[in-house]
Amino acid sequence: MAVLSVDLAFRRWSDLGIVVLERVLPAFLLDPEAESPGFSLKPHFTALYVPDPSDYPIACEIIPSAAPEFGSESASGPVDPNVLAGLLNHICGVRGIHVLMLDGPQAWKSGHNGLEHARVSERQLNTAAKTGLPGMVKPLTYRPFAEFCLDVYDALCRRGWRRLETREQPGSPQERVLVESYPHAAWKSLGLKPLPSKRRARVSDIAEAYGALNALIPFTTDRPPNHDQLQAIVGGLPGLALEEHNATGARIVGNPPHREDGHWREGFIVLPLPPPKPFGLHWLR
Repeated sequence: MAVLSVDLAFRRWSDLGIVVLERVLPAFLLDPEAESPGFSLKPHFTALYVPDPSDYPIACEIIPSAAPEFGSESASGPVDPNVLAGLLNHICGVRGIHVLMLDGPQAWKSGHNGLEHARVSERQLNTAAKTGLPGMVKPLTYRPFAEFCLDVYDALCRRGWRRLETREQPGSPQERVLVESYPHAAWKSLGLKPLPSKRRARVSDIAEAYGALNALIPFTTDRPPNHDQLQAIVGGLPGLALEEHNATGARIVGNPPHREDGHWREGFIVLPLPPPKPFGLHWLR
């Protein structure tokens, strides 16, 4: 199972953080008829312990914006939302990915949510920026990014994706679901110190955050992540929980997305939850 997680940016392609997260499962979990090398676990394994996918590490493949999928001239901006949606859709199609995490607002606020300037999810998480009624944001400088993000969601929906509609896990394995992430709140949800903003973060801050996250949820990367890529990693973790139907691995915040006066409104933000205290196979780590 794999998910694609994107830390969105619109000024330059090189500012995008794009990571494929995949759970590394042993052969005997992928194939129930397979046995662990050298001996059989089947006679007593099920009776003693039913393995959970979250017991196993995550492999993170970082896809730079200069990768072949993105063309040779895409490293510098600005980012076209329709082109980006096509490229993300292509990556997911090639790799069989059905959960796509996007760090950016998917809709405007509903006119009936009882809040003046924000979506319910944004109020619950006390986000720094707020998405109000169509065309209205706080702060004002947030508007170009918010409109860009909505355009990316809409462009993906035209390609057969849909916004996560319920608090239930995606039903059919063939459903292609867009899930809004929020890395700043994701760090907090895991009980970790949030990574400083890109403008303020030092190399030591990225290394410290990487180490703290890896100590809590073991993962590997095929190259050292930069700020945007590390944000995509932490933001993408709940996508794996959705794919694995692991209700204890994700927290869903906000109200369902819906159409209202010709615009998409509200929408869930999904955050990772820390793993349970070590038990079962965790002691093998």
